[in-house]
Amino acid sequence: MLDHIFLTVRDLSRSIGFYETVLPTLGITVRHDYDGADDHPDLKGFGANGRIFFWLRQGNPAPGAVHVSFVANSETEVQAAHAAALAAGAQDLHGPGPQLHYDPRYYAAQVRDPDGYSLEFVYKDWQH
Repeated sequence: MLDHIFLTVRDLSRSIGFYETVLPTLGITVRHDYDGADDHPDLKGFGANGRIFFWLRQGNPAPGAVHVSFVANSETEVQAAHAAALAAGAQDLHGPGPQLHYDPRYYAAQVRDPDGYSLEFVYKDWQH
């Protein structure tokens, strides 16, 4: 099980705005700023349920190196996250729907964020 992930982004303010728009549709509503010290970068965090688990840091993005999939609690949440991402400037990769190549119950949508990272919003009813 993962505890957290860092994404390196080109424009921190732009990315904070993007994720502040999209992540609340999935119940990820907590924001936290960590001011780095010594060799540790400043981080801008997002989380829920007492945990900060998704962090942004300033730098040169490597979008081909990372795919992030966020858990949705329903098909409706997948649809809302996808719509919010598109409204916030994401590029559509595939709209909400069953991903039959994985499993008929695998319901997801996928976009590219402003830095080109592949983001997926996924609901797997057998895991809820």
